[in-house]
Parts: sequence; C-alpha cells; structure tokens
Amino acid sequence: MKLFRKQTTLILIALGILGTTVFSSCKKDDPVTPTAKTIAQTVASDPNFSLLNQAVTKAGLVTALSGGSLTVFAPDNAAFAASGITSAIITSLTEAQVADILLYHVIGSKIMSTGVPASDTVKTLQGKNLYASKNANGVFVNGIKVKAADVAASNGVIHVISAVMTPPTQTIAEIATGNADLSLLLAAVSRAGLVGAVSSAGKYTVFAPTNSAFIAAGFPDAATIEAAPVPAVAAIVKAHLFATSVFASDLIQGQVVGTLQTGTSLVVGTTPPSVKITTSANPASNILVPAGVNIVATNGVIHLIDRVIL
Repeated sequence: MKLFRKQTTLILIALGILGTTVFSSCKKDDPVTPTAKTIAQTVASDPNFSLLNQAVTKAGLVTALSGGSLTVFAPDNAAFAASGITSAIITSLTEAQVADILLYHVIGSKIMSTGVPASDTVKTLQGKNLYASKNANGVFVNGIKVKAADVAASNGVIHVISAVMTPPTQTIAEIATGNADLSLLLAAVSRAGLVGAVSSAGKYTVFAPTNSAFIAAGFPDAATIEAAPVPAVAAIVKAHLFATSVFASDLIQGQVVGTLQTGTSLVVGTTPPSVKITTSANPASNILVPAGVNIVATNGVIHLIDRVIL
C-alpha cells in the first residue's frame, strides 16, 4: 500500500511538471496576434486625430470607415488647424456638409504609397476627382503633402496629410469667369476658341496671367484682344496650358514641360516659382504666392502669374 501511494505521488508530480512545461511552451511558441484596428478605430484611438474623429462621428461615417477596402487621406489636428477648421466649425456644419468634405478624402480601394502615380486623377467616394502625384519631393494629393504614409488598418490604409481638402465645385472656365482679375484671360480664351477645352473634363493646368499682366503685355482691354488675329491669340493661350495637372509641389527646378501649343515648352523655376518659354529672352512669369497657387478646379488646377508667357 505504501509503495502504491509513493508511485501515485510520483506520477502526479510528473504530470504537474509536464503540464507546466506544455503550458509554458504554448505561451512561448504561440503568441496571440492582436487584431488590427479598422480605419475608424485607428482614428478614434489616436489623439492626433481628435478633430477628424469628431468630423467622422458628426458625418455618421463610422460604419462606412469600418468595412470594405479603403484608402483615407487623413488630416490630423495640425492639418485642421492649418486649414482654419476648429471643433466649433465642425459642430456648426450639417451632417451632409461634413460628409461631403470627408468623403472627398476617401478612395474606394486600397492604395499604398508605392502605388500612387506620377500624376493622375483618382475618383473619391464623394464623386469628384482628386489629383494624386509622386515625385522626388514625396507623395501629394491636390498639392498637399502626405506626411506619414501607409498606416495599416484592417480595412485599408491611411495616409496622413498636412491640410484638409475641399471638393472643387467649378471648372477652370467657371473659376476664371468668377474672378474679375482674370477677365482679359477669359477674353483671350474665348477669342482663341478654347472655352470648351477649359470647361471639359480633364486634368488641365492653366498658368493664368492677371489683368495687369495682359496690360503690361500690350493688351489693355478685351477689345484689343478681339482685334488680334485668332491664330496669334490661340498660340499665346495654348502656351499657358498643360494637358496634365501640375501642382506647385510637382515643380522641379529646370524641368521642361510641353504645352498645348505645338513646339512650345516651358522651363520651370522654383526660387521663386516661375515658368518661361525655353527659347524666350523675356523674363520668367512668376506664380503669385500664396494666393495664386494651387487653385483646384473640377478639371484641373490654376496658378496665377504676373506676366503673360511670351
């Protein structure tokens, strides 16, 4: 009987050691992988996104940002501050207004920073296009820099951006029509027969001379432009147009870019931002910083310049 008890005790001790060993081995070899957060959860859990989280909640988009496969260009609190948007302003807007702004920051597929094109339009869940680009300066949307890319989420990816984007509502032609300081440019575009081009869908870039620039170039009023030969006016206007979107962030010192005018290309300067015809002896046309930079339209971007490109 004593021998049986002794053997039983030894077996129990052995089983206890074995159980401890197996349990310890499982803990060591089979770590539990935490579940990745959704985009909505990532935003809600990061204090740097408190204003974005307020906007997402106000717009009723928590569920929308919790499923699917999405890319979100996410403004952090510093981006909201840089754009002049406070918590009080978010509160004052309607749910529909906030949703309209936020959905312009969302793409309906997962796009890592390596997949951003050199220059292209990308349709947002809001319905309008944003303009994405990638160059030696980094990744940009509507000329706004991505300052932290590829933040992983279970339902897509977040790219943190440095300003809030506003969906454009007007074409290039409509913006020019509404700006009294571009009336002579509009007269030149009309004389050249190019109103349709800057009104149609696309991703154009217009370097837009102000009225004072046209006056300095010998076109003091619309009548003078109307009196000029159509081919001459068309050649001037086309030298101010690119068939692709070029934001200030895409300008690289010494870069040469072809215009809509066959045989005419512009060379870019960056200090200050400027363009001039590559073979011209005339001074460069400077971009009016900051108010005249990156004016986003539904079909491209406008930069105001201080001289007609001749």
